[in-house]
Amino acid sequence: MPAKNKRGDRVAPASTDAGSNSNDVKIAGDLIREKPAALWPAPVAKSRLAALVALPGSKSVTNRALLLGALADSPSTLHKPLYSRDSDLMISALRALGIGVDQQPESISISPRPMKGPAKIDVGNAGTVMRFLPALAALAEGEIDFDGDPRAYERPLKPVIVALEKLGIRIEHGGRYSLPMRVHGAGGIEGGEISIDASQSSQFLSSLLLVAPRMKKGLTIKNVGETLPSMPHIEMTLAMLKERGVKVSQIDSHSWQVHPGSIQGVRTLIERDLSNAAPFMGAAMIAGGSVTIRDWPKNSTQPGDRLPEIFTAMGAEITRKKVNGTLGEELTITSSGSIAGIDIDLHEVGELTPSIAAVALFAHSPSHLRGIGHLRLHETDRLAALEREFNNLGAQVTAHSDSLEIFPAALHGGIFHTYEDHRLATAAAMIGLRVANLQVENIHTTSKTFPDFPGLWTTMLQQVEIV
Repeated sequence: MPAKNKRGDRVAPASTDAGSNSNDVKIAGDLIREKPAALWPAPVAKSRLAALVALPGSKSVTNRALLLGALADSPSTLHKPLYSRDSDLMISALRALGIGVDQQPESISISPRPMKGPAKIDVGNAGTVMRFLPALAALAEGEIDFDGDPRAYERPLKPVIVALEKLGIRIEHGGRYSLPMRVHGAGGIEGGEISIDASQSSQFLSSLLLVAPRMKKGLTIKNVGETLPSMPHIEMTLAMLKERGVKVSQIDSHSWQVHPGSIQGVRTLIERDLSNAAPFMGAAMIAGGSVTIRDWPKNSTQPGDRLPEIFTAMGAEITRKKVNGTLGEELTITSSGSIAGIDIDLHEVGELTPSIAAVALFAHSPSHLRGIGHLRLHETDRLAALEREFNNLGAQVTAHSDSLEIFPAALHGGIFHTYEDHRLATAAAMIGLRVANLQVENIHTTSKTFPDFPGLWTTMLQQVEIV
């Protein structure tokens, strides 16, 4: 299949090296110069905070639950799901494959149906859609075409494609092992044993684990990569499979076995997105005062569940309170505004890095955020982008191959480019709490996982301590 984007234009072939990420920030910068987006004046905190915040549902949980609902033996209902660009892309993809999806303001109902092509799937720049759906498409009958945003062409996908090819699925990708591509759905996957290099993304593993119960022989899968980033997301996938009656066992720290069998439909409440709690919790540290997050789960596999531990190490105080009539707790973070630098390995929770880095800019001692080289392969090269944009505001940040070093420095206003990366946009809003005249390019890229982030941010800043 010729390399074309979804407008039909021919594009330069992507590298066949799944780890290639050269010029990601340069490419993003060129896009900004060619198509400047509207600038959002980041509001400055005028007083210490005393805010109560209700977060949207988790993107990671919502998109996994949608896919498992499509594979289930009976209908499923997801209560309090996330409605965002990433979940909208997943829903559209499932509908394109023939799955029934009924959206209500507070719930989504999924009706499993036979999946058939031909179909076209737009993955946008959503990693879960890009990596989870090819395996699902292999279970359909017919040709399924995949395309996405320009940045999606550069994000690694090769390990998923190679694994599916080893399992007997025919995929047209012109030798690029990237988008655009066509999956020839065979109506099923034999399964068996497979190895995969998931050192670049835990999503490579989750993509196969999620569909494994529907493989004729089930699946035994081993990560042969030197590392495995974001283990909490693997634990999330395994927990959600078990919740639906799937028999899963961990063979060792690198291998898992999923037995073939049914997937039960469920009625389930989607957890709040704890990674999206990071900028609001960080706001309490930067502006001083307190922010309370509603419905914090008692137990969670989300990476954001480590935020209380991390921010405590940086000088905050965390308290929890049970609220009658809720399933979770109210978690409150309180800070004097004095922030300690931190030396921490974020390999398992890399998506928290932009928010932690933004807080570290205001610390009274240096910080070293380690184990995050895989962030160079996300929506943009996050390490290079954070170094560039923070330093443009007067910061002293050095990006290494696998880490960020941050030294306290006086900051000033300016334009903060986001490279269509939602976590860079929220980090910029955090900096603006104490830095006047900061303008954020394309704040609405936050809609990828956070509907109306600017509105909720403004509402938080209106809730202040009464002196």
